[in-house]
Amino acid sequence: MLRAGGLALTGAFVAACGENTGRTPASNTEKTTIRQWYHEYGEEGVQQAVEKYAKAYPDANIQLQWTPGDYDTKLASALLTDDGPDVYEGQLTIDRVKANQAVDLSDIIADAKSDFTDATIAANTVDGKVYAIPMVEDMQLLLYRKSLLAAAGVQPPKTVDELIDAARATTRGTVKGMFAGNDGGAGVLGGPALWSAGLDWITPDHKVGFDDPRAAAGLGKLRELYTSDALLLGAPADWSDPSAFISELCAMQWTGLWTLPAVTEAFGDDFGVLPWPRLDSSGKDSVPIGTFAQSVNGKSKVIDEAKAFVKWLWVDQIEYQTEFQLDFGAHIPPRKSIGARADKLKSGPSKDAVDYATNLAVAASRPDWTAKSQDAFGSAVTNIVSKGAKPADELKAAAAAVQAELDRLFD
Repeated sequence: MLRAGGLALTGAFVAACGENTGRTPASNTEKTTIRQWYHEYGEEGVQQAVEKYAKAYPDANIQLQWTPGDYDTKLASALLTDDGPDVYEGQLTIDRVKANQAVDLSDIIADAKSDFTDATIAANTVDGKVYAIPMVEDMQLLLYRKSLLAAAGVQPPKTVDELIDAARATTRGTVKGMFAGNDGGAGVLGGPALWSAGLDWITPDHKVGFDDPRAAAGLGKLRELYTSDALLLGAPADWSDPSAFISELCAMQWTGLWTLPAVTEAFGDDFGVLPWPRLDSSGKDSVPIGTFAQSVNGKSKVIDEAKAFVKWLWVDQIEYQTEFQLDFGAHIPPRKSIGARADKLKSGPSKDAVDYATNLAVAASRPDWTAKSQDAFGSAVTNIVSKGAKPADELKAAAAAVQAELDRLFD
C-alpha cells in the first residue's frame, strides 16, 4: 500500500481519444497519437478528469487507457515490447531506467523543479536526472485521539520511548494504545525506525545505510512495542484502513493521509496527526511519502511529442494539477505552491500533515531501493519484531544481500 502511495485501485477501460490509431501522423495535417496509461483510481471522478485532460491537449491525439486489475504486472509486460505505452504512470525504478523504459525528463521540469518537494523529486531521480514528473503524493502518519491521551495524562509523543509509554498508558479495557498493522508494524515501520535513528536504507554513495548499531536500536524499539501488551493485533482490517481507530479499538494508529476524511467525520476535531518520532536527539522525525509520477517510454516512436505532452499536463497546467491533486480524496500536491493555496489544507490535521510532508518527508520508494532489497530488509524486520531475533545479526545478513544488489545496479 505504501509503495503505491496509498492510492486506491478501482475502475474501467477508457476508449481512445481521437480517431488516429497510429503512433505517427499519416500526413502533415493529421495529429500524432500518444498512448497514455493510468492505473484504476478508486476515487469517483478521476477517470472523467483524465479524459478531460486528454481531450484538451491541442497538439496530439491522446489514446488513454484506464487499466483495471494488476496494473504493475500489465505495465511491466507492455514495457518489454516495442508497442507499449508512450506515457505511463507508476513508481520509478532504476531497472526501468537501465532498460530504456524511462527517458530523462530533467529538461521539461527544470524551470519548476524547485517548486516540487524534495522527497518527490528524490523518488523520481537517478544519478541526478529526473525520469518521472510527480503527479500526486500520499503519506503515512500517526493518528492519535486527543481525549484518550489527555485522560491518560500523556502528551503527544515526541520520541519513540514516549510513544511506547503513551501506548502503555492509553491501554485500558478493550482499548489498546497503538495499532500499526496486524503484523505489529513489521511491514510498514522498518523505514521509519531507521529514519528515527538518523539512518537510511542506502547512503548517497550507493552503500548499505543500516548496518549500524543505531539501526539495531531503532528496530529493537519496534520489538519492545510488540511485546508491551499495548499493541493491537488481530484487528478486523489492516493498518491502511482506519476502522480500528474509528471503532475505538486503539488510541493511536499508524496509517495514511487518505483516512482523514473518515476520521474527521467520526471524531471531528478530537484527533491529531504526528510523524513517526525520533529515537533520540541524534535522530529525526519522519513521514513516508509515496508518489505516482508520469514517465515517457524510451522505446516510444514519439518521444519528443510524448515529453511535450507530459510537460503540458504535469508541469504547465496548474489548474488541472490542482483539480487532480485536491478534488478527489485526501492527497497532497507534490508542488509546494499548489499546497500553499489549497484552503482545505490550511487548518487542522490536514495542515499539520502538509507541514510534515514539506519538512519531514522521506521517499518511501526510491529508484535504487529494489524489490529484492526490500525483501531482504523486510524479512529482517519481521524476524526482529515478531520473532525476537537479534537485530544486529538480522541486519548484517540483510546488509549483505542489499549490498550485492547495489553492486549489481552500480557496477
